[in-house]
Amino acid sequence: MPTPPRSRSRGGSLEDLRRSNRRLILAHLGSQGPLSRAELARSTGLSATTVSSLVNEMLAAGQLRETRTGRPHKGGSGRPPLLVELATPPGGVVGVDIGHGHVRVAAAGPTGEVLAEDVRGLDVDAAGTPTLDVAAAMIREVLGEAGLDPAQVHGAGMCVPAPLDRGTGTVSTGILPGWHGLSPAAELERRIGAPVIVDNDANLGALAEVRHGAARGHHDVVYVKLASGVGSGLVLGGRVHRGATGMAGELGHVRIGEDGEVCRCGNRGCLETRVSARSLLRALQPAHDEQLSIARVLELERRGDAGVRRALSDAGATIGRALADLSNHLNPSMVVIGGPLRSAGSVLDGVRLAVDRYAQPATAGALRVVPGELGERAEVVGAVTLAVAMVSSGD
Repeated sequence: MPTPPRSRSRGGSLEDLRRSNRRLILAHLGSQGPLSRAELARSTGLSATTVSSLVNEMLAAGQLRETRTGRPHKGGSGRPPLLVELATPPGGVVGVDIGHGHVRVAAAGPTGEVLAEDVRGLDVDAAGTPTLDVAAAMIREVLGEAGLDPAQVHGAGMCVPAPLDRGTGTVSTGILPGWHGLSPAAELERRIGAPVIVDNDANLGALAEVRHGAARGHHDVVYVKLASGVGSGLVLGGRVHRGATGMAGELGHVRIGEDGEVCRCGNRGCLETRVSARSLLRALQPAHDEQLSIARVLELERRGDAGVRRALSDAGATIGRALADLSNHLNPSMVVIGGPLRSAGSVLDGVRLAVDRYAQPATAGALRVVPGELGERAEVVGAVTLAVAMVSSGD
């Protein structure tokens, strides 16, 4: 295939960049509400000139509108600043978080404020089509609770706990055996009659923590979800980074042992086989007469159980060793620990100590390790944020 002329390639790249920057502006307005142009420049990291140019384009296209409402003027007197906000029609959006053991659905207004939410326990790994049937039924129920007309749902964001092929939109690994070859976006769209955009759960957890949670104001962030599996999402330069095929950030499947346990991804010795919630429960159970759960493990840690603290600290150190290598490559300013184990102080301490030991000193010195603020809702908040950005961009 002949190489296109240089001028066309450069022009295409410039338009791609402008489109990406427009989406970034829309995402910040969707998550933060009305902002001035100067505030948009600070929050997005774009230059004031770029923000002004793009805002003018989106005002002319009807994507944004100007307002002087939204918050009082700093100092409480004088004329309020001129702000821009999303120019969205009535109605709302939907967020869907599909985890290995649950489905969580939220109905939100046009700018992302959650109006109703529901969660159900469900083993989804081997049941792709039935899980989407459940999700569609839950969407109808939460829309009713929120008082939203299903005909005025402008779009839905959804996450699944597995990588997605960026070219086909299908689940392409063995992590969800009942979803292989399935296109979650197309299947849910057929059920609810509204556009659907899908991403990996850790990517949307990262998006939510950067827009609404512990990483607000940070542009280079690693989000690690410690749950029944181990996932991670990358935000670089203020944008979720997915990689060429959607596999970027698969920290849980970094190999830490040649002869370790076989992982559900098909490899042997993955990080996930050592530090996931299910692995920790399996390791701790023989030392306890009672049936352990993650909630009980966290309670034992708070009470000072030496064995539990040692196991969680070792898990944190193992995760931190992998994060140290990743941090040397990416130089993030923050690592956010999400999922059920985010509140385990022993895990966080283990991660911090390993990063300090194994990362370059300047890299470790610039890096904070913190628990997520959004907890178990991070992924559904990220799904709502993604839906708002999709609808606002007109894609």
